[in-house]
Amino acid sequence: MKPIRKAVFPVAGLGSRFLPATKAQPKEMLPVVDKPLIQYAVEEAVAAGINEMIFITGRNKRAIEDHFDKAYELETELEAAGKIALLESIQNVVPKHITCIYIRQSAPLGLGHAVLCARPVVGDEPFAVLLADDLMDVDVGQRPVLAQMTNVYAEEGVSLLAVQDVPRADTRNYGIVSVSPHRPNLERVNSMVEKPAPEDAPSTLAVVGRYILSAKIFDHLEKLGKGVGGEIQLTDGIVALMQHESVMAYRYQGQRYDCGSKLGYLKATLALGLKHPETAKAFSAYLNETYSART
Repeated sequence: MKPIRKAVFPVAGLGSRFLPATKAQPKEMLPVVDKPLIQYAVEEAVAAGINEMIFITGRNKRAIEDHFDKAYELETELEAAGKIALLESIQNVVPKHITCIYIRQSAPLGLGHAVLCARPVVGDEPFAVLLADDLMDVDVGQRPVLAQMTNVYAEEGVSLLAVQDVPRADTRNYGIVSVSPHRPNLERVNSMVEKPAPEDAPSTLAVVGRYILSAKIFDHLEKLGKGVGGEIQLTDGIVALMQHESVMAYRYQGQRYDCGSKLGYLKATLALGLKHPETAKAFSAYLNETYSART
């Protein structure tokens, strides 16, 4: 069984929910405390042992490529100024053994199409997909979510979908699965539907932005027509894949923040601001003072 060495990051979206902030910068470059969303996702992939990062980009996404590139002028200035800690922070944005590959998605044809764009690089290997909008936070000492999933993959050898329960009223925002028991935190996917109305949803178990997929998914994505929203849906490709091999739903350990929404982004900033060593103490005191003044 081949290990998971490659991760796909679909980053070609318009980020329309954050306009005007995303008019000239990618939504994936929005910072949470002092790192952009895309860096959190890449660090999670690195922690899972992945060494090839494949970014599916679009127009106005050059900032992502620049972020993971070497910044000669900035590094020279920081070194001359003796700002070694800052210098190291930008030199270590991505470890030296990591390869970054950028593929342009020619048209906004959906998540399934974005994943399909990675086929020439992924080949016939199993691979991960990470949606940077979903910031996954874990407690100190706990494995990052994707590392949890690669461990499960090493044991089970099947495609995996990260899932969580959501309020029934929110099913219209997710791919929803019905499942049957397999083992603790891991269930066999029986069916999957994209963004069902609450009254039509088969469950409230939602797929969120972490996947490990068999390379066979590419064959199915190539054959798909347009689905919900007039796009090529990854959900439809997974449903087709399920007719030929098992797909499992993994209930991950950790906290997801939906940073594709303003509220989720604010929650992530609050939570990570309270954890960051430079801000935790003062930020906590500020919040306590603010809350006390209003009660």
